[in-house]
Amino acid sequence: QVQLVESGGGLVQAGGSLRLSCEVSGLTFSNYAMGWYRQAPGKERDFVAQISWTGSNTYYADSVKGRFTITRDNGKNTVYLQMNSLTPEDTAVYYCVAGDHKVTHPDYVDYWGKGTLVTVSS
Repeated sequence: QVQLVESGGGLVQAGGSLRLSCEVSGLTFSNYAMGWYRQAPGKERDFVAQISWTGSNTYYADSVKGRFTITRDNGKNTVYLQMNSLTPEDTAVYYCVAGDHKVTHPDYVDYWGKGTLVTVSS
């Protein structure tokens, strides 16, 4: 059974930082592009960040570029999202995703985690 398990969500004040983790099992981790989506209450689920198989290439949504950093550790089957300079607009459930080529559109996502809630207070 393929599992993507997120952790690290919580409450943080505006301007603060948080790091999310996603531990993957049940697949060959290094063969998959990984990424993150987020969904705020009443809004669509939006792409946040992507990282390639080896971690050489990354891609970010404009809304988080320069503030968020995605990394991966293939030895630990784990992907991370470092979030800095957080604002209330970043409040959402964050989902870890995996795809065999890319994850920049939901149609290309093969596996979804259950999500972890990030709340940014003003």
